[in-house]
Amino acid sequence: MSEAGGGRGSGSSVPQRAPWSLVAATAALCLVSATSVWTAGAAPMSREEKQKLGNQVLEMFDHAYGNYMEHAYPADELMPLTCRGRVRGQEPSRGDVDDALGKFSLTLIDSLDTLVVLNKTKEFEDAVRKVLRDVNLDNDVVVSVFETNIRVLGGLLGGHSLAIMLKEKGEYMQWYSDELLQMAKQLGYKLLPAFNTTSGLPYPRINLKFGIRKPEARTGTETDTCTACAGTLILEFAALSRFTGATIFEEYARKALDFLWEKRQRSSNLVGVTINIHTGDWVRKDSGVGAGIDSYYEYLLKAYVLLGDDSFLERFNTHYDAIMRYISQPPLLLDVHIHKPMLNARTWMDALLAFFPGLQVLKGDIRPAIETHEMLYQVIKKHNFLPEAFTTDFRVHWAQHPLRPEFAESTYFLYKATGDPYYLEVGKTLIENLNKYARVPCGFAAMKDVRTGSHEDRMDSFFLAEMFKYLYLLFADKEDIIFDIEDYIFTTEAHLLPLWLSTTNQRVSKKNTTSEYTELDDSNFDWTCPNTQILFPNDPLYAQSIREPLKNVVDKSCPRGIIRVEESLRSGAKPPLRARDFMATNPEHLEILKKMGAASSIDAEDGLRFMQEMIELSSQQQKEQQLPPRAVQIISHPFFGRVVLTAGPAQFGPDLSKHKETRGFVASSKPYNGCSELTNPEAVMGKIALIQRGQCMFAEKARNIQNAGAIGGIVIDDNEGSSSDTAPLFQMAGDGKDTDDIKIPMLFLFSKEGSIILDAIREYEEVEVLLSDKAKDRAAILKGKMIPSYIINSNPEMENEEQPSSENDSQSAEQIASRSQEIDLVDQESPEESSVNSHPESLSPVDTDSAASVSSSEQDSNPTENHETTSLDGECTDLDNQLQEQSETEEDSNPNVWGKKVQPIDSILADWNEDIEAFEMMDKDEL
Repeated sequence: MSEAGGGRGSGSSVPQRAPWSLVAATAALCLVSATSVWTAGAAPMSREEKQKLGNQVLEMFDHAYGNYMEHAYPADELMPLTCRGRVRGQEPSRGDVDDALGKFSLTLIDSLDTLVVLNKTKEFEDAVRKVLRDVNLDNDVVVSVFETNIRVLGGLLGGHSLAIMLKEKGEYMQWYSDELLQMAKQLGYKLLPAFNTTSGLPYPRINLKFGIRKPEARTGTETDTCTACAGTLILEFAALSRFTGATIFEEYARKALDFLWEKRQRSSNLVGVTINIHTGDWVRKDSGVGAGIDSYYEYLLKAYVLLGDDSFLERFNTHYDAIMRYISQPPLLLDVHIHKPMLNARTWMDALLAFFPGLQVLKGDIRPAIETHEMLYQVIKKHNFLPEAFTTDFRVHWAQHPLRPEFAESTYFLYKATGDPYYLEVGKTLIENLNKYARVPCGFAAMKDVRTGSHEDRMDSFFLAEMFKYLYLLFADKEDIIFDIEDYIFTTEAHLLPLWLSTTNQRVSKKNTTSEYTELDDSNFDWTCPNTQILFPNDPLYAQSIREPLKNVVDKSCPRGIIRVEESLRSGAKPPLRARDFMATNPEHLEILKKMGAASSIDAEDGLRFMQEMIELSSQQQKEQQLPPRAVQIISHPFFGRVVLTAGPAQFGPDLSKHKETRGFVASSKPYNGCSELTNPEAVMGKIALIQRGQCMFAEKARNIQNAGAIGGIVIDDNEGSSSDTAPLFQMAGDGKDTDDIKIPMLFLFSKEGSIILDAIREYEEVEVLLSDKAKDRAAILKGKMIPSYIINSNPEMENEEQPSSENDSQSAEQIASRSQEIDLVDQESPEESSVNSHPESLSPVDTDSAASVSSSEQDSNPTENHETTSLDGECTDLDNQLQEQSETEEDSNPNVWGKKVQPIDSILADWNEDIEAFEMMDKDEL
């Protein structure tokens, strides 16, 4: 989501637009200069190792793209666990996620320019022929205007840009006559009816065949859209106008951007997440740089780079100043309220903000880019991937990871800007994690839960469009790429548009509406190319010095608190009261509480912050009563630990997070329901018993298999067809009696997941599994076994050479493993949306299979896991002692402060009901 170049220099006023060739040359010079500064900063990676890693990226792309073409094409996307294509309407609806699918071979179009970047020109030529032959853009399907623009229109334009480049070189695409451009123009006209609103903001969805608002269109009744949805059109639409000469596309996209700029909050210069497309009123008034807003900021800066319109740069710089003033709290980027920008709107961050360091590189603000990137990298090192959302103390908030490329993007641009080999090592880690944890026989599977390592049956098109492109470019030298990447700008989907478009077909009027609305600070509008003497002040260890203080930021939850406390100590004021420290019996705390909102604006902000923390603390205490998800990992041939099923925990038996995992072969119990003494104890002795849900309590089943000698149990749902795709995490409760006698671990699988193990037994007879708190490293669990070495080493280059010799075995393994579907922990947002029973002792003894069905929002954070600890370290304790000493001193000097009558806590909280309700509504906002 960034541009191939970037930085800021020493200019002092709004620059005039340079010709595109000068911009490209200057950007390249800047990057070379920056890189030369860094050669002494750390041991450089050898050319041989970079080539090896680049070749590994090529192989990984072949694995993903090849499986899509073999098992999914012409479907929009590959389902890598079931080895088939995802076709809209033939699979259970995933809600808004499916709006990207339009039955137009999405992954193929999204991958076109990736093929050229990876020097697969023959495959590119074949892919273009398939697009022209097979893709239909006139389908009766409702799609997202935003997704269709960045993925399909952008993919067609990126493919066209590189097709004409190859044709000019004279070897490939000699037959090409702008066919992709004609398809792009056709699609552009199909999207134009979405702009038929009084504001000029587009409807969020459109029917490719019937447009908007017609009865058969099944869309056009929406009133709201996200800021990024309306503000991420200008690059593709303007490029389409510049390529074709049809100005209408650029005009519509400009009008939408003009309206968003006019509707910004004037005092803070921030925009909200969601806006009413008819009235222009902000529906969601929180503001950040992540989901819902991200690419709006990106496209303002890149529109200036591509189109040469100074007003876009002025708008971006105005917004950027507000971002750094209110949202940036290094190394964090926290959402705030647009009307009260000093007040945080939430205490968690989403993964999409990982693009922002890359955009800061283009802006030239390197230091905060390094800081935020390093913080994100520490989160990745803890969880192997970046969770979809995580809290300010780095606990998992939303646990899934759909193989997003934004962090790889920022890694690439930071390396281009600094030349620091550290970022090559970061990229190497990304490659290793993808191969080790996400690679499956039919491609790469998204992570359903980064804590357990379980998979989800999806491989989004952006994975091929962006991830492999940025990783390959990270390790490639200039001679490894068949064209000059500096002559192009990256769209938010990493599609390539040529910079020469800035001087082509300039027939759209460029009214500068920016200065009408705000007085601009000239010092904020610097050239985008960095002056390396300013960015890197003669210090080859500059970036390292910025990263070093953040090395332990994830493992310690107190760095931000330390900064706040130190500032308070220096100023002589007491730090604000935190919810976790509040005691209703402490008269000092009650007095502080009473003053909140009455004395000053600062007190008011502290009061609102305290309320928000109190709500979250209460929610956290509810979450602590729940157990986290567990994992069933199939480790026998031919799975070798690569299939991980998310399992529901039991509220009885040993806690797998505190005890050693249980490993053993599985065997079905007789009777299968496990509700009476087993008739086949010899079959389950020393094994993990499979039992069917129903007819008796879970604890009774556990006792019966334990008495037969089983070392563990897996309960499989008796509701045929039940699946983690549609059900929340299931938690097995006890029988209301003392369950201390149950000494074996028990886990629960839905029917669809359980059938994977049952099918494996039918195919291979002996199936070995691992019951644990999360997926274990393959090298550890398979030590001493005769298995293909690529499984242990995660080296895909060896896979083709060392696959099982039997073709039937390989096919069966693929068929069975591909059916694995893991439990989605992020289906729900609010505790009110699921039924939770965290007190098994309250269940009636006549209940059968008593259970707690736990929603994702209640499972996202679990204080029992070491990586989610919120305890402070010794450094924080020392500061607390300083505060305590200061507090005692102040109390001695003010003996009458606490002699006043204390207002009852209920009376104080009653005054805040309206604000508390507002915070509760905020807490339910979806990503």
